[in-house]
Amino acid sequence: MRSTLSKIDEDLLEESQHQSFRPLVYALTFLHAVIQERRKYGKIGWNVMYDFNESDFSISRKLMALYLTKAWEDGDESMPWGSLKYLVGDAMYGGRVSDDMDRRVLSTYLNEYFGDFLFDTNNKFFFSRDGFDYSLPVSRINTVEEIRQYVETFPLTNSPAVFGLHPNAEIGYFMSFTNDLWHTLISLQPRTGDTGSGLSREEQIYNTATDLLSKIPIIKSDIGSFDVGAVRNELMAKNGGEQPTPCQVVLLQEIELWNALCKRMSSSLILLKKALDGEIGMSERLDEISDALFNGYLPLFWAKLAPATEKRLGSWMVHFIKRHRQYEKWIKEGEPQVFWLSGLHIPESYLTALVQTTCRRKGWPLDKSTMCTFVTKYKNVDDISKEKGNTLMDGSYVSGLYLEGAGWNSDLSQLERQKPKELVVELPFLQVVPIESSRLKSQGAFRTPVYTTSQRRNAAGVGLVFEADLSTNIHASFWALQGVAIVMNKSD
Repeated sequence: MRSTLSKIDEDLLEESQHQSFRPLVYALTFLHAVIQERRKYGKIGWNVMYDFNESDFSISRKLMALYLTKAWEDGDESMPWGSLKYLVGDAMYGGRVSDDMDRRVLSTYLNEYFGDFLFDTNNKFFFSRDGFDYSLPVSRINTVEEIRQYVETFPLTNSPAVFGLHPNAEIGYFMSFTNDLWHTLISLQPRTGDTGSGLSREEQIYNTATDLLSKIPIIKSDIGSFDVGAVRNELMAKNGGEQPTPCQVVLLQEIELWNALCKRMSSSLILLKKALDGEIGMSERLDEISDALFNGYLPLFWAKLAPATEKRLGSWMVHFIKRHRQYEKWIKEGEPQVFWLSGLHIPESYLTALVQTTCRRKGWPLDKSTMCTFVTKYKNVDDISKEKGNTLMDGSYVSGLYLEGAGWNSDLSQLERQKPKELVVELPFLQVVPIESSRLKSQGAFRTPVYTTSQRRNAAGVGLVFEADLSTNIHASFWALQGVAIVMNKSD
C-alpha cells in the first residue's frame, strides 16, 4: 500500500466529487495490495502468478471516478456496485486472470471489500482483524497525507489471515522455500569422490540402477508389462464376445501408457549400466538420468511418460509398484470396488467412462449428464464390505484424495478449519455418482477443485481433474480465500 500511495497526489483524489470516492480509493488500494501479496504463498494463493501492476490500479481508479461522477451529477444516491465490481473485478484485474478458481478468489475479494457495508455507521467495517484492525478510516482519508499516515501504523509484516488464508499457509511457504533451496544445494554437490557410504559415485548409481531394474515388471522388452492384445481378448471373453465397456477401454489405454513408461525405464537403465561398465559412451540423456538417480529424483526422461508428480524417486517407486498392482487386479478381478484414482495415468478418462456407462444403461444423453460427489465415512475397503447394500450400480468409490487448506470433520462429514501445523489431511472415500445435469444441486457445499498434485493448475490449464462437492456450514467465500483444494498426490 505504501508503494501505491506514493504515486497518488491530491489531484487524483479530486477526480470525483462523490462523497464515496475517497473511501473507495482506499478500499481499491487495499485490494491491490492484498492480491499482490497473496502471490507470496504460492499455489495456495494463486494457481497462476499474475502480473498485477500499477496500471490495473490506475485505470480501475479512473473508471470508479467516471461512474461515481455520473451518479453524483444525476443525483443518484445509490452506488453502482454491480458496474464497479464488473469493471474492476472482471475487466481490469480479472482480465489478467485465466484460471476459474483464481477468478473465484478475485470475485470473493470484490464481494468482501465493495458494498454498502463499507459505510455502515452502526457496524464498523474491517478488512481483517487478525492481530491488527485493518479498518476503513472514513474520518482519516480527507487527504493523501492522512491516508499515508494511517497506513504507516500498519505492521511491517502481515499474517496470512489478512489475505483470508490460514496461518498454516505461512508454514507451507517456508517449506516450499526450504525445499527449493535444498534441491539447489543437492544439484551443486561434487560429481566425483566419496559418497559417504564407502562406494564411489558410479558404484552407487550402478547399484541403484540394478535395484530399479529388478522392480520394473517387464514380460518382454518389446511388449512391456502387459500384452494389450491378450488383455483385450480376455476382457471380450468376459463380456460374452461383446466389445469392451467404456471403463475397460480406459483400462486398455492405461496399460498402453504404462507399457511405454516401463519400456523407457528399462531400456534407459540397461544402457546406463552399459555406459558405467564402459561398453558404450555416456550420452547427455544418460548423464541426466545418472544425476537424477544419484540425487534421488525422478529422471525427467521418465517423467515425460508418467503422471505428474512431486515425489522423490524412492516414494515414486512405491507409487509405481502400487499402480502396477491395481492394473493387475483390474484385469484379473474386474473393476475395483474402491478405485485408487491417483494410480491412473489419465484419471479424467475413467470418470468420463463412469458417466458414459450410466448414460448407456439409463438412456440419458451424454451432453446433459454429469457427476456428483459425496464424501463417505469409509476409510478402508473392509468397511464397505461389512455393510450390505453398498455395492454401487452406478459410479464408484474413489480413494487417495488429500485435502489442502482445510480440515475434515469425519463425525459431521463436513469441512472444518485446519488444525495448526496440519497442512494436508486424507479424505475418506469419495463416492462418485453419475447424474443428469438438471438434477444436480450443491446447496450447503463448497465446489472444490481436485488437482493431480499440490502444484495445482498451471497457466496452460493442465492439472485440474474434476470438481468435488464438500459439505460445509460456513459460507463458500471463506473456503475460497483459504485456497481449499483436493490433491491426488502428496508431496514428499
